[in-house]
Amino acid sequence: MSGVSVQATAPGINARQVFQWLSYLQYPALLVAFGYAARPLFNGMDGMLDAYNSALLYAGVGVGMSSLQDTRKTQNTMSRKVWEDPRKGGVMLWVLAIQALLPIVLGLLGAALASSTALAQLALGLVAFGLGMIGLLKTAIEMREHHRLDKKSLRSTATALEAGA
Repeated sequence: MSGVSVQATAPGINARQVFQWLSYLQYPALLVAFGYAARPLFNGMDGMLDAYNSALLYAGVGVGMSSLQDTRKTQNTMSRKVWEDPRKGGVMLWVLAIQALLPIVLGLLGAALASSTALAQLALGLVAFGLGMIGLLKTAIEMREHHRLDKKSLRSTATALEAGA
């Protein structure tokens, strides 16, 4: 196929837009996670470990899907204020890093030391949640790079809502 280019997406739709749309799958995944987390409360705590394992898995997938969003735009004014400020953005990155690494470490330790299969599964669910948080951390790093006022030129600082996205 010399001289012929193949377009990966339909005309008028770019890959960034497709990934932005896919990022909205985070909401159904997080709703399912919430459902699994709440289910033991209505069942007299029967099947609690299995339900929490499923909740952690779906939460990890949901949080991971949020990493597909367009990092050039902020979602709201508060997010924009955090990422524009180098100090607030740095603190937020540290918080997210701890929230990502702590579940992974605890989950791996728990899986190694678990006395039952249910606890080992719950520990692996914790690892899956932590991996989803790693994706969110990567997105946060990109958000900070795109929006820091001390590092960027005079670009527009409109939020995604203000820009009509």
